[in-house]
Amino acid sequence: MANHKSSVKRIRQTLVRTERNRFYRTRIKNIVKTVRNAVEAGNKEEATAAFKVANKQLHKYVSKGILKKETASRKVSRLHQAINKL
Repeated sequence: MANHKSSVKRIRQTLVRTERNRFYRTRIKNIVKTVRNAVEAGNKEEATAAFKVANKQLHKYVSKGILKKETASRKVSRLHQAINKL
């Protein structure tokens, strides 16, 4: 158990941040999975629509500091390549 007020506060902050990060990690996985599933189904229109949402959301997360710019660019690029192969 924490013995200092500052360490108690750090524990509270860590719990809040952990929960927030878990939400965003899951959200990112689901966004990417939606595009991947549409590509695997061979549905180019659905994949393109899902890609537009994914591109916007991933870059929004970059501006909020949740993702690094290179990570978002890599994910978007790989999704775009998968759609172009259709």
